[in-house]
Amino acid sequence: MASPLTSVARPHIWRWAHLSGGLIVLALLVWQVGTGPFLDALRHIDRWAIAGALAIGIPTTLCGAWRWRLVAAGLGIRLPLGQALAACYGAQFLNSTLPGGLAGDVHRAVRHGLDVGDMGLGVRAVALERFAGQAATITIAVIALALFPSPVKPHMPVLLAGLILCLVVLCLVAAGLMLRKAGREGRSRWRRAVLRVREDVRGLFTGGAWAGVVVTSSVALACHLATFVLAARTAGATAPLVLLVPLTLLALLAMVLPINIAGWGLREGTAAWAFAAAGLTAAQGVSTAVTYGVLVTVASLPGAGVLIYRWANRELGSGDTRD
Repeated sequence: MASPLTSVARPHIWRWAHLSGGLIVLALLVWQVGTGPFLDALRHIDRWAIAGALAIGIPTTLCGAWRWRLVAAGLGIRLPLGQALAACYGAQFLNSTLPGGLAGDVHRAVRHGLDVGDMGLGVRAVALERFAGQAATITIAVIALALFPSPVKPHMPVLLAGLILCLVVLCLVAAGLMLRKAGREGRSRWRRAVLRVREDVRGLFTGGAWAGVVVTSSVALACHLATFVLAARTAGATAPLVLLVPLTLLALLAMVLPINIAGWGLREGTAAWAFAAAGLTAAQGVSTAVTYGVLVTVASLPGAGVLIYRWANRELGSGDTRD
C-alpha cells in the first residue's frame, strides 16, 4: 500500500497545488485592494504600450532562441536560428495563455525531440536551456539587488532565504518524483539518466556555452525590466527608475517560483508588497504587474501565428497523404 508521502508526491496533485497557490494569491489581492487596480490596468493599455511590448519582445525572444542554440550545440544538435526563434515564440504564447506556465516549453521540447529523431535528447536540450537560463537570471538579479540601493534592500536577507527555501522544496519534490519513477523502472536506468544529465551540464561549462548563456540571459533580463518599466508608466506610476528597477527585479524573481496560473498570482502579490514597502501603494503595484502580464501576452502573439501556421501545414500534409 502506498504511503501518504508517496500519494502526495503524485504529479497531478502537485500540479493542482501550484495552480491553487496562484489562485489564492489573486483572491487575497482582490480582497485587500479590490478589483479597481485590475480594471485600471486594462483601461490604461493603449496602442503605444502594445507597440512597445511587441518591439521589446523581439530581442527578448531572440535571446532565448540563441541561448537554446548554444545549449543544443553543446549536446551535438544543430538548431537553425529561425527554427529556434519560431519555436520560442510559440512556447511563449502557450506559457502565457495556459495554466501552469510550462505548457509551451513542454510542447517545444517534444517537438524538438521529434525533429531531431531522439526524444530524450531534444527534451534534455530544452530542459537544460531553461535551467541554465533561470539560474543565470536569478544570479544576475540577486547580485543587482545586493549592489544597488533600494528601499526594499533591508528585507533582502529574508526574501532571499524564502526564495532559496522554496527552490529547495521544489527540487526535493522533483527528486522525490524521479526517485519514485526510478523505483518502477529500475535503478540502472535511473543511474544512466543521472550520468547523462551530469555529462550535459559538464558539456555546457567545458564547451564555453556558459558565457553565451550569461550574456543572453542578461540581455533578456534587461528586456523584461524594460517591459516592466513600460507597464509601470502605462499604469500611471511616476516613480524614478532608480526606485522602479529594484521593485521590478523582485517581481521577476517571484515569477521563478511555479506558484501561478500562466504567470499570474505571485508576481502580482510580490509587486503589491514591494510597491507598498517602497512608499508607493499596493494598488499601484498590482496594476503595474497586471499591465506587465497583459503586455507579455501581447508580445507573445506572434507565437499564435506560428502555431496556426504549423497546424495548417500539418492539416494540409495530412490531406495530401489521404489523397
